[in-house]
Amino acid sequence: MQLYLQAPTPLEYFSSLVHSDEHFPLLEAAISIAQDEYPELDVQQVLDEVDQMLARLKRRIPADAAPLHRLRSLNQYFFRDLSFGGNINDYGDPDNSHLNVVLRTRRGIQISLAVLWVELAQGLGLHARGVCFPGHFMAKVNLPKGQVVIDPFTGQSLSREDLAERLEPYKRRSGLTGEFDVPLGLYLQSAPPRDIIARMLRNLKEIHRAQQDWQRLIAIQDRLIVLMPQAWGEYRDRGLAHAEQGHSAQAVQDLEVYLQHAQDALDIDIVAERVAGLRRARS
Repeated sequence: MQLYLQAPTPLEYFSSLVHSDEHFPLLEAAISIAQDEYPELDVQQVLDEVDQMLARLKRRIPADAAPLHRLRSLNQYFFRDLSFGGNINDYGDPDNSHLNVVLRTRRGIQISLAVLWVELAQGLGLHARGVCFPGHFMAKVNLPKGQVVIDPFTGQSLSREDLAERLEPYKRRSGLTGEFDVPLGLYLQSAPPRDIIARMLRNLKEIHRAQQDWQRLIAIQDRLIVLMPQAWGEYRDRGLAHAEQGHSAQAVQDLEVYLQHAQDALDIDIVAERVAGLRRARS
């Protein structure tokens, strides 16, 4: 008797990658996001491309090179030789978040570029991490003589003054000035891989919502809910997208999950009213 094993769906594959925080495969999970748009995407092939980049880079650097030498070699290779950088001409293109495309075009947004850069840095033995800096994802490396913060959009190393200047508009908007100010270091904490994937997905979420592309938005919401099953607002947002698509049953189901768990939310009455309207329309 022959056994036929069915390949996992993109969502099932993603779920298998992100179910545990232990040994969370950040690069693989980030690449797999593109499978919604590119169903035939071979994730392993993209991983192999990054491995080949790292192998070429390692050949340039002496095995006993100091961390600062390795960092400079990485930046020369990534930002200047390969010309990776920000897609300033079409920042809102969803492909800026699809790593298979970013590797081909060498253009992306901060977070997609940072994921690739950090992977290469770690492959060189550098202590590199992503940073969920407000409004602008960063990367950082801890060196023996201090920390270096990199803008992955340009490759620029940022001083404390640069970072403080970039932070100022966010602080003013958020009321984090004067006695409510907090140290710069709190904004430079290493981002857990799960938070990085969530931020990548939410970037795509905002693009699809702005374009009212409900089908693509629902696919992103499916991933966000798998990634963060207790982020109740994501159920609400998926339910509202289902409602826009005319999927009343799925919409009611998601919105009721939100109503059940987010009882102190400010929009609870509005959502309850929407559920009642969907129920009336179905009856």
